[in-house]
Amino acid sequence: MDLLEYQAKDLFQKVGIPILPSQRIDHPKDLKQLRIPYPIVLKSQVYAGGRGKAGGVRFAENTIDAVAAAQAIFHLPILGQYPEVLLAEAKYEPDQELYLAVVLDPSLRRPLLLGAREGGMALEATSRQIQQVLVDGEFSPFYARRLAINMGLTGELIESVSAIAEKMYRLFLTYDLDLVEINPLAVNPAGEVMALDGKITVNDAALGRHPDLLAMQSGARPSLSSAAGPACNGLAAGAFDLPNLNPMLFPGSLGILCNGAGLTMATLDLVDQAGGQPSACLNLGGESSYRLPPDTLCDRLEKGLDWILKTQRLQSVLLNLLGGVETCNAVARAIARYLKQQRPPVTVPLVVRLGGAHAAAARKQLAALNLPMLVVLDSLDEAITKAIALSEGARVGR
Repeated sequence: MDLLEYQAKDLFQKVGIPILPSQRIDHPKDLKQLRIPYPIVLKSQVYAGGRGKAGGVRFAENTIDAVAAAQAIFHLPILGQYPEVLLAEAKYEPDQELYLAVVLDPSLRRPLLLGAREGGMALEATSRQIQQVLVDGEFSPFYARRLAINMGLTGELIESVSAIAEKMYRLFLTYDLDLVEINPLAVNPAGEVMALDGKITVNDAALGRHPDLLAMQSGARPSLSSAAGPACNGLAAGAFDLPNLNPMLFPGSLGILCNGAGLTMATLDLVDQAGGQPSACLNLGGESSYRLPPDTLCDRLEKGLDWILKTQRLQSVLLNLLGGVETCNAVARAIARYLKQQRPPVTVPLVVRLGGAHAAAARKQLAALNLPMLVVLDSLDEAITKAIALSEGARVGR
């Protein structure tokens, strides 16, 4: 179970992680009784990432601006999710933004401390610089301090950041969490740290031991996938053995499969700009990730096809995949193997766009199958146009 930001910050406060004065906003009129001095920032409380880029985070200097911003955010979908509440928070001007996280590594079955010197929206561009410290024994402050040093921090910042990492680890253990993340952890000119945003994922199997977290769940907005579960023939993603993946369901007729959060968000944006109406979307994750079990991208691809082809109203599927170490040849073989094994045969049109290592050879490999429902293109724009047309009832054609 994922917590919303304001719920995560409630837990931060319990263990002494510094947060800004804030207030939950259930309706724009609540801003007329705001207890926080202006200027403020209003944040959409949805489970999807990319709120800032989507317009779900806005600053306001006074009540009139705040009410207008709140009305806009309440009516703004982010990856198909509308917020039921907003978070109003004091504005903060950081001098530096860091990234910190504690995760459960599913392959090593050990907690992992993560940290980077550049957090916030810059994290995606510098994700390769994230430092990792495996907690392979009883936790001690040594692990947190080692992470801070590996991040390249110096002086008093080593102590302040490692102290936050220790508190995050204590929270991680106390509540049986899968993930505690602060991004960004802001640092002001005086070297003081502040958690500006937070994400927490609770281990569902442990919820019975934490009634306070269950209470949060009952008061929280259900995730889009669970709310729209009947649209997938009543089958949740878990029924298809897709742990740690977050499928999204929409009211349209186009299925989308991608590998990587950035690629998935970009594809959804492009489909939306082209007038497409998604019915289901699944990010298969990268070729390797600390969040995913030690299976391969090809295994997840076949399970993802199983899931997405069960969704209702589906008229076509767009597969936008990038190959790296796990080359496009391997991905193409997985698609071919899947289609050959299906009984009855797949009749829903699949538009495949492959990019990366050996993409040209992989496209030839798929084209050689000569399957009527399979369209293989090297241009993403052409693939999106074709997939949308097929989702609207056009005939399959190369």
